[in-house]
Amino acid sequence: MSLKKVAEFIKNNNNFIITSHVNPEGDALGAELAFYFLLKRLGKNATIINEDEVPLSYKFLPGAEIIRKLKYSPKEHFNFDCLVFVDCSDQLRTGEVYRINSGNKPVINIDHHISNEKFGDLNWIEPYYSSSAEMIYQLYRKMRVPFDRDSAICLYTGMLSDTGSFRYSNTKSSTHKAVSKLLKFNVDTVQVYKSVYEDIPFEDMKLLIRVLPRMKREAKGRLIWFEIPQKMLKNKKLSFDLSEHVLSFARSIKDVQVCALFKENLGVNDEIRVNLRSQGKVDVNKVASYFGGGGHKTASGATIKGKLGIVRRKVLAKIKENLK
Repeated sequence: MSLKKVAEFIKNNNNFIITSHVNPEGDALGAELAFYFLLKRLGKNATIINEDEVPLSYKFLPGAEIIRKLKYSPKEHFNFDCLVFVDCSDQLRTGEVYRINSGNKPVINIDHHISNEKFGDLNWIEPYYSSSAEMIYQLYRKMRVPFDRDSAICLYTGMLSDTGSFRYSNTKSSTHKAVSKLLKFNVDTVQVYKSVYEDIPFEDMKLLIRVLPRMKREAKGRLIWFEIPQKMLKNKKLSFDLSEHVLSFARSIKDVQVCALFKENLGVNDEIRVNLRSQGKVDVNKVASYFGGGGHKTASGATIKGKLGIVRRKVLAKIKENLK
């Protein structure tokens, strides 16, 4: 589905609800906020509704305060012409938000994940692009909507976070060209980086220090994994997502090809969140897809029902199959 058709659909409709995946990170939030600003500049009505609240590290984003947390009730009525999924490979990844489309209104699916299930009426899927934010950047250009500082900060943050600060292989020449344009709008890159990757609350840092010594190594040092049991998180709601810090630490170790983090979801029995990262030789999207998840070749994840130990053994076995 072409960018042109998405642009035409936007021009011909007026009321939009925008959503993204559960536990939203920089690309999901930056892309949907920038899309919201684009719609408003075009005189459209737009609302962002997510399953989860904006994490502390992304509350600096312009417009973060307008993102609504879903309070779903069968009696609640949402008035919209179109439901837009941004950075979401599967509509179930929105949690309960997809259920608000009980009237089967048209769905636009904007995403860059190779694992996208193309569930929309309009599917604009571009695995070449670094991020969904980079796709929204292209939408601005196609629709001739001028950038401003707010949209530039949101789009820059999305590209920064999904490329690992422009270090990952999904960083293309188009990414750097887009960023060079956005930086003209007085984006404080130092403050964005600090907000996304630093400013870790003291209590969260203490937890990180407890997690790192639990590191395990297998497959002759090519595989590193960590696990966070529920008891480590009991009575503690993390204000900062430590997953990227843990996995970035593991990726930096010599000879590592794949790293994995297994975390028991707080407040849910027998549900494990698995995050996978690869240096490129192993396609972790294939591993995650096997367990009902997905993402990118070098960064993927899945939520798996089961006991922590059993889930861990199954996932590690599948990773080792791909290490051979």
